[in-house]
Amino acid sequence: MDFYEVYEQHYDRVRGFILASVKNRWVADDLVQETFLRVLQNLAKVRDPAKLSSWIFRIAANLCQDYFRSPSRKEICFEDNPAGELPGESSLEKEIEKYQTSLLVQDMIKLLPEPMRQVIFLCDIKEESQQEAADILGISLDNLKVRLHRARKQLKVIMEKKGYSPSTSLPCQTL
Repeated sequence: MDFYEVYEQHYDRVRGFILASVKNRWVADDLVQETFLRVLQNLAKVRDPAKLSSWIFRIAANLCQDYFRSPSRKEICFEDNPAGELPGESSLEKEIEKYQTSLLVQDMIKLLPEPMRQVIFLCDIKEESQQEAADILGISLDNLKVRLHRARKQLKVIMEKKGYSPSTSLPCQTL
């Protein structure tokens, strides 16, 4: 079995499965990557090719379960609901709106040049410290700060061109 064929055949369905489970594109992408890394490492051990698909989905499901068990995972906090009850319709609508806005901002981040995307991803999305991000990118802390400042500034310009207010991240006009 060729890994690339397996990858091409299963990627979209595995990503859809994981995305439906975790409801976050960034986390889903990380889990899909980890899934296929494990597939690559263990593909030679598969005895029955007819069960390949279920084996891959079992890896994905296990990774999703590990994600939800992880103490480092940030829980969604419903501050207006301290009793721990299920959120009402208005809370659900707010969460959907936040999610949709997040997707639009992620699409705008894709318009940045690669070095700027990297610093935004590491510092603002993965929430790495600036020193850790500088170490990962192999640049000085001062260089990282300059890139981060410029990336945020350019992202603000992109958002304004698309009709979004950077202060609220809510649409100012219909796209």
